Amino acid sequence: MKKVTATSLLCLLAATVSLVAQADQPNVILMMADDLGYKDLSCYGSEKQKTPVLDKLAKGGIRLTGFYAGATVCTPSRMALLTGAYPPRLGWRGGVVGYGLKTLNGLAPEALTMGEIFKGAGYQTALIGKWHLGDSPELQPMKQGFDTTYYINKSNNQTKKLWRGPDLVADPFNNSRLTENFIGEAIKFIQANQENPFFLYLPFTAPHFPAQSHPEWKGKSANGAYGDVVEELDGRIGDILDTLKDTNLEKNTIVVFLSDNGPEPGQKKWANAEPYRGLKWSALEGGTRVPCIARWPGVIPAGQESDELTTAIDLLPTLAHACGINLKEVSKGVPKIDGVNVWETLTGKAKEHARKNLLYWQGWAVPQAIRVGDWKLYFDKVKEIKGSDKGPVLVHLTKDPAEQTNVSEQHPEKVKEMKALADKLLTEIEENAISLGGPPNPRKTPPKRGQWLK
Repeated sequence: MKKVTATSLLCLLAATVSLVAQADQPNVILMMADDLGYKDLSCYGSEKQKTPVLDKLAKGGIRLTGFYAGATVCTPSRMALLTGAYPPRLGWRGGVVGYGLKTLNGLAPEALTMGEIFKGAGYQTALIGKWHLGDSPELQPMKQGFDTTYYINKSNNQTKKLWRGPDLVADPFNNSRLTENFIGEAIKFIQANQENPFFLYLPFTAPHFPAQSHPEWKGKSANGAYGDVVEELDGRIGDILDTLKDTNLEKNTIVVFLSDNGPEPGQKKWANAEPYRGLKWSALEGGTRVPCIARWPGVIPAGQESDELTTAIDLLPTLAHACGINLKEVSKGVPKIDGVNVWETLTGKAKEHARKNLLYWQGWAVPQAIRVGDWKLYFDKVKEIKGSDKGPVLVHLTKDPAEQTNVSEQHPEKVKEMKALADKLLTEIEENAISLGGPPNPRKTPPKRGQWLK
């Protein structure tokens, strides 16, 4: 009899907690495109493809123009987004899973992810899309805090397998149908969790190469298959937003859209990062400065734009704060969080923006630059930056977004200050880094620091 009573009380308590959580905690949908350039949405200036859904989403919330992905290539960008930490702090030493990084290596199990944090706060969690954080059983998304999973484990040019949890559901998958598949699964998840707070992480494969048009979108854009894929992505995101309306969840759901890095070099004919130079793998602005849109009706004021320095590692502390989650209480301290809470900026209430600086690594994890305010200092040789083989290069991003003019000689004190700050930050990261998950990685030591950082 005591067992029955105790069980009943536990069920009642769980039900009560669920009702309270739903009333107090917003849902979160975190969507990420793959290799989408800064100027690939019409609300960011694209004239090649039309993205009316994301344009409307931006008008209903805030459009960030000073936003950076977590890294300049796929795997570390996802590490950064999910943990709020710079990727080298997680043992990343260059490359992506399946290219420069063994497929059995990836995000360490001890690293606390958004999935684990939201799950611990009573949320139903889902990963639908591209994982790319390791193929070992202990590195799969089901072990990293996600209750529902439907995913490919690497980029769409690296694998042909589609998984639901531990079960293989397609081999090969149809690449032109992946966005359709992911959106369909996302809608099912939303509909199934109308009564519970949920965290949906939706990292698309679009428009990563090979860009292959869905039959219903083929030839509709003015930018080949790449444009067709972007416009399909936009249209199908509209289906998710319609689902939120149909389920009366729109006003209680935070929606965030971003890209994981800049355009793939092989797609530079169609993708666009203007007015910035640089592509995926590069520490130039075009490699990591990407679109980011956030909406929460009635909380994030509509029609906002912000050029404040913001990055993907800021989304974990920011979204946790918005959802009433105290990171200091739930964090295990692994890894240390480098992100800062920028919620006051998103809601238009900030007297002073929280993020003051940003470090840049190129795709092989070599540290190359730091940004402080409008200033960016290259402390390493970069082939696209004239004069970087002779000494530090300082640029003013507002006046020189294409990073063409070195003004280091005019501002020696600024160079000195920024070099010292970069050295301090990099030293702390190297001293407190953890190892990658999976088998021992042969490249344990950090890549050589910039030649001018002394």
